[in-house]
Amino acid sequence: MRPYQWLAQYYDEIFTFHLPWYELARQEILGAILPQIETACDLACGTGTTALRLAERGIQMTGVDLSPIMCKLARQKARRVRLPLKVVRADMREFRLAKPVDLVLCEFDALNHVPEKADLALVAKAVSLALRPGGYFYFDVNNRLAFEKLWPGTMWSEKPGVAVVVHGGYDSERERGWTNVEWFLREGRLWRRRHERVEQVCWSGAEMRRVLKQAGFERIRAWDAAPFFGSDAQISAGCRTFYLARKKG
Repeated sequence: MRPYQWLAQYYDEIFTFHLPWYELARQEILGAILPQIETACDLACGTGTTALRLAERGIQMTGVDLSPIMCKLARQKARRVRLPLKVVRADMREFRLAKPVDLVLCEFDALNHVPEKADLALVAKAVSLALRPGGYFYFDVNNRLAFEKLWPGTMWSEKPGVAVVVHGGYDSERERGWTNVEWFLREGRLWRRRHERVEQVCWSGAEMRRVLKQAGFERIRAWDAAPFFGSDAQISAGCRTFYLARKKG
């Protein structure tokens, strides 16, 4: 999995419109649990937005991300807001923490970004090892319907000094969505074009539950994302799912 470069640098500028919806989901699903959480890990933490929100609550946070640029930005953001956040560069399939934590989060469909379907079991095992007995794993994933309905579309966004065109599709035989991202970056009076390709894999609910159980999780609950994304008509029922699983005590 090659760490993203341009996506990392411009993520907070272009791809954070969905943050209020994720805040709502987190409050609804984790609201009763968070007061009990003392330590947590934000897996695929990106620029550290979620990790720092939880750090504001007094939770001792560790952020893990494969992208060196994302890690750098998360550390810089933590220093700016003067909140403690330990950031570790590691692959979600094999990350390790110094001590087990009470909660591992993996938001913003980050789990879909593993290279192969079989990697889900590796992530589940790594998360289980990172959790104390009775700890929680909270995450969301894009489902097949999202790849079929949304990925073939095209999106355009422009901010000062940067414009981006996103276009993708879905390979049903490989169960893999792909997105071509074309960046146009202003350099003086000229614009330089950069290209990135992002791929995601998907699993059925049955596959997800089977892998989580094999990794030692129980009480696996699922929420459809549509009620949390009410202002986005594209996220219809079945497109995205939030999961909360508890490691056996």
